[in-house]
Amino acid sequence: MNIDAAKTSDLPELLALVKASSLPVAGIEQHLDKALVARDKGTLIGCAAVEIYGSVGLLRSVAVAAARRGEGLGQRLTKAALELAREHGVRNIYLLTTTASHFFPRFGFTAIPRSELDQALAQSEELRGACPASALAMRTSLDA
Repeated sequence: MNIDAAKTSDLPELLALVKASSLPVAGIEQHLDKALVARDKGTLIGCAAVEIYGSVGLLRSVAVAAARRGEGLGQRLTKAALELAREHGVRNIYLLTTTASHFFPRFGFTAIPRSELDQALAQSEELRGACPASALAMRTSLDA
């Protein structure tokens, strides 16, 4: 199974997977060029995306099909998305989560008050209301 750059034709399946994972879909089509997908035998089974605002990024839409969870695919997608962000000059990357605060610390993410989210992220639909106010904010640095 490979992780590849998402194509426009992947959008319907990507949206379906993100919705099935109870994650917000608002604005993802605007960042499809920074999205990754994993397929197995032609079926989309995982995705992750990054919104990039200068040297600041937002990791979003990390999702794995329910039947394929526990195989390490979420870790592979997250690592690939963080590398994609790094390649595009992102130095600090943030995320919002309501259910996966235990998953992201292994990638260096730590919880922060929402007031510490970089102002550049105000452009993101996730921060403008697509993600609930109860979501935990997390941040990590991508500096080597």
